[in-house]
Amino acid sequence: MNVHSGFTFRPGFVVRLISTVSGTALALIISSSALAADAPSEVKTAAVHAGLAAKADNVKGVQTHLHHALNCLVGPDGDGFDSNELNPCGDMGKGAIPDTKDDMMKGQLKKAVAKVNSGLDTDDYDEAKSAAMSTQKMLEAQSM
Repeated sequence: MNVHSGFTFRPGFVVRLISTVSGTALALIISSSALAADAPSEVKTAAVHAGLAAKADNVKGVQTHLHHALNCLVGPDGDGFDSNELNPCGDMGKGAIPDTKDDMMKGQLKKAVAKVNSGLDTDDYDEAKSAAMSTQKMLEAQSM
């Protein structure tokens, strides 16, 4: 008795299937590794938001963008991270400080966080704006 299931393997089908699955897995590994830690992009994005803070018309605007910069620097598990504020670096890694391997750079980024916090801790527009401008300069110096 000859039973025919109606399904036949074409030559090369298994090889193409394995290649497709392997290629997809490799692409996922590479893309997740790239997303895992992109400290330079996080620093640049934090600098952009510090610049936006420096250009804001009122203290609320300054502090909103300083929060965005802070979130990029410290990441979701860091001190001062505010989940109620935008994290423009959310898809880039765990935050510039946790993703930075260089201790000297990490120290400079922590100084930038202190400057951000000085802008967040004041209700004075000029002081907050000055902190934002200083933060922007500090971060731009680190992203060169």
